[in-house]
Amino acid sequence: MLKKIAIPVNELDELDAHFGHCKKFAVLECYEGTITNEEAIVPPPHEPGLLPKWLAEQGVTDILAGGIGQKAIALFKHYGINVFAGAPYMSSKQLTEGFLNGALNFRENYCDH
Repeated sequence: MLKKIAIPVNELDELDAHFGHCKKFAVLECYEGTITNEEAIVPPPHEPGLLPKWLAEQGVTDILAGGIGQKAIALFKHYGINVFAGAPYMSSKQLTEGFLNGALNFRENYCDH
C-alpha cells in the first residue's frame, strides 16, 4: 500500500512541535513499509484551514505531528488524511520508520486549541 506521510519539521529535519507554524514539511513516500522517496516542501503562508487542503492536493495520506489543533484534525479527516498527534521529537526519517514498523509511542497531543 502506498502512503505519503507529511511531518512538520524544523531546519534540522526534526519534528516541529507546532504543526501550523512549521517552516517546511518532510514528505516521505512509502510502499509496503519501505521509504521510496523523501522531499522537503515549503507550505504557503499560514492561514487557518489552508494546510489540510494544500497537503491533500500534494497527495498526503498521513500526518505525524507533535501538536495540532482539533479543528485542523477534523479538516484533515474531511480530506481523508489520517492524523497521528503526540509524536516524539526525532528526525522525519526516524519517525516514519518507527511509524511504519509500529514502534512509535504517540503521547498526548501537545496542542490544546
